[in-house]
Amino acid sequence: MPRIPLARAALAGLGTLAVIAAAVQPVSAAPRAERAEGPVAHAFSGAAAEYGVPRDLLIALGYSETHLDGHHGLPSQAGGYGVMHLVSNPDQHTLELASRLTGDTARELRTDTAANIRGGAAVLRSYADHAGLSTAERRDTDAWYPLLARYGGATDPATARLYADTVYTFLAKGVTARAEGGEKLALPAREVAPERGSLAPAAQSPDYPSALWVPANAANYAVGRTAAISKVVIHVTEGSYAGTISWFQNPSAQVSAHYVVRSSDGQITQMVREKDTAWHARSGNATGVGIEHEGYIDNPSWFTDAMYRSSAALTASICARYGIPKDRAHIVGHSEVPGNDHTDPGPNWNWTYYMQLVGGSTGGGEVQLSFPSYDTLRSGSTGAQVSAAQSLLNAQGFDAGTVDGSFGTKTASAVTAFQKARGLGADGVVGARTWTALLSAGTTPALSQGSTGAAVQRLQRALTAALGRTITADGDFGPGTQQAVRDYQTSRSLGVDGQVGPATWGALQAGR
Repeated sequence: MPRIPLARAALAGLGTLAVIAAAVQPVSAAPRAERAEGPVAHAFSGAAAEYGVPRDLLIALGYSETHLDGHHGLPSQAGGYGVMHLVSNPDQHTLELASRLTGDTARELRTDTAANIRGGAAVLRSYADHAGLSTAERRDTDAWYPLLARYGGATDPATARLYADTVYTFLAKGVTARAEGGEKLALPAREVAPERGSLAPAAQSPDYPSALWVPANAANYAVGRTAAISKVVIHVTEGSYAGTISWFQNPSAQVSAHYVVRSSDGQITQMVREKDTAWHARSGNATGVGIEHEGYIDNPSWFTDAMYRSSAALTASICARYGIPKDRAHIVGHSEVPGNDHTDPGPNWNWTYYMQLVGGSTGGGEVQLSFPSYDTLRSGSTGAQVSAAQSLLNAQGFDAGTVDGSFGTKTASAVTAFQKARGLGADGVVGARTWTALLSAGTTPALSQGSTGAAVQRLQRALTAALGRTITADGDFGPGTQQAVRDYQTSRSLGVDGQVGPATWGALQAGR
């Protein structure tokens, strides 16, 4: 087959991927593994030798997509599987293509890491053959740039460039990563000079000049808003940066976010104008600005300092422009938005550090009081919820000592004293009843639908503890809060009217 110019070959493949029927013939048998290689390193070496794809390129691609984590065969939000993110969705079919090329079943490619790596190499080799790369050219890592751009599946040249640039950045900087089973892989830094061809860079964001602008498909968001912007919603992509951008450009996705933040360096791409409604958090869409963060919630390696700092600067800017308070009632996780079944940003997201950065402080900052649920705390417990309990105890005149997030002797004594004062079981343990009494403590104004302010937030936090389900502490008494009040009143045999008067406040402050 005559060689097709690389840039043209890449751009030709940026649309819907056509499954290439001709099988790729292996170049040679895989070499005997070095004794020092673990199974994942061996899989990369074997796939590189078999399909004539540079080994370092394969590792950088896998790290860019998944940090070499196969996620037990579970798909990304774009329908990608395994270390090499072989995709099966309505518009991209690299999983099926890999199956045709290797003879492995789709199940094997989804769940077996070695098969998945081999499948990724086979797909890349098929693109190289289609582009007419010679044997010598295949040995040149820089010559694979447009083929990597095609592998990402983007339909937009700027997105394709973002995808390939990320891989080549890892080649240039080097990578040290932990693969499955704790196996360590090291990729040394190297000089790169990729052949980008006609792939143009992205434009500048219209709302946040530090960001790039790559618009989402119009089928994935709504023009305009039905309510004022009042919160920032933090997400985790469950996929790669460029892969997420590409997915939001796919009309089949039916999802989007206003911004996407890259893990490695904090680069930001805007995809939906802030004046428009991105589809990212169901009941929070109308009032929220959604920020996606590259990574997976179960792998803390994605949450870098560069990502935290870049995202926090964006959030601070949004809060300043729309008058949004810089607190956890208005900067919330996807999991904290009512009506959602998502768990992001998950337990590895450092809320304390993030909120300090948003507030421009590297230490201290306001104590977080709002959580999606309240854990049982006892002597030896540590963390943000201990700090919350200590702050609440101190505010009520029960000396818990320094608010340091460490449940020691002084905190235990304060808890016991508070429990005795409220007629609770004095065991020094902060469970649901003690949390309910602590969180509701304070003034008892009459509240009903339409009420706003700090008292509503106290009510919402207390209901979260009492009912054992998340009531978003946003300070707005809306239909969701009213229903929670009704549920609480019903379960405590109170008069059920959805309004908070003396009887309901009294029950909450008694820890009922």
